[in-house]
Amino acid sequence: MKNLLELIETPSEVLMGKIAVYPGSFDPITFGHLDIVERGLECFNGVILAIAADIPKDALFTVHERVEMAKAALSNMPDVVVESFRGLLVNYVAKTKATVILRGLRATSDFEYEFHMASTNKNLNQNVETLFMMASKDYFFVSSRTIKEVASLGGSVTGLVPDCVERKLEERFEMLRKKKRG
Repeated sequence: MKNLLELIETPSEVLMGKIAVYPGSFDPITFGHLDIVERGLECFNGVILAIAADIPKDALFTVHERVEMAKAALSNMPDVVVESFRGLLVNYVAKTKATVILRGLRATSDFEYEFHMASTNKNLNQNVETLFMMASKDYFFVSSRTIKEVASLGGSVTGLVPDCVERKLEERFEMLRKKKRG
């Protein structure tokens, strides 16, 4: 069987639509994100975890750091590619020859934002569909924002993020605390 990169580099009518792009800031990646990727692989031949470089909010980690953490967290999944992208998501999706955007939903509050984004993407490219996947009960409360807040206040995020991410969070917040002290 071909690996995911070979599938992407050999676009054909047979392969079109078998790869999903899972976009986000992933600042940082959590077990909730990994759960969506794992379940996405049950529906698709491959998943591209696409880390947005042009996010309008302040990121704790650089794009390079987010890519490295995601690659480490997903290293046991050969049918997943981790990349960063700039610009419009639909342009990136078209470049990869995928036709599906995979998005996770935690709560009804996520739906309104995601519905608007999916509608905008569909307006920009009629060939791209968005598939919403509900968060698992174990992770519906997990968000990158909450993870960063808990970690910044010295709380434990064990069991919510991969070990490599937990270490990076501890290092980053220790560095920020030292900077603040002078």
